[in-house]
Amino acid sequence: MKKVYIIRHAKSSWEEPWSNDHDRPLAPRGLRDAPRMGKHLKSNSIFPDKISSSTALRAKKTAKIIAKELSYPLDKIEFEKGLYHASAHTYLDFIQHQEDEINCLFLIGHNPGMNGLIHLLGVALDNLPTAGICGFQTEAKSWADFKPENAKFIYLDYPKKKA
Repeated sequence: MKKVYIIRHAKSSWEEPWSNDHDRPLAPRGLRDAPRMGKHLKSNSIFPDKISSSTALRAKKTAKIIAKELSYPLDKIEFEKGLYHASAHTYLDFIQHQEDEINCLFLIGHNPGMNGLIHLLGVALDNLPTAGICGFQTEAKSWADFKPENAKFIYLDYPKKKA
């Protein structure tokens, strides 16, 4: 069984509107929400075999904070330039090209591509909020066979979600 957790970066700062989008840091709310979401994953016994993140500063920081909460080695996080503002199909293609030894993948990136991927996989979610997490699984033995037709929704959590 393969599982993928689609994680939108935590809230970014707009204090320096002239700065490059790629280099925007996390806002105080993002710095608060990212560890909370890591703790939620840990309390649900959700641990990655691999974390892949966009190279944008806000995504990298989110990945590192969540990894730290889960005791995942920071030097094992893979930063992929192609995940920065990727389309839904780019994200899906990335998932389908993972090594089959990996059973649980965390994918950290951006909207609108992540929302598009969630819709492509069959969930009508209006918006994956910042630091939001949406999980899917498949019975397929190979990531190459991970497709909308066999992806099953298994998890949704975000900072403002009511219990």
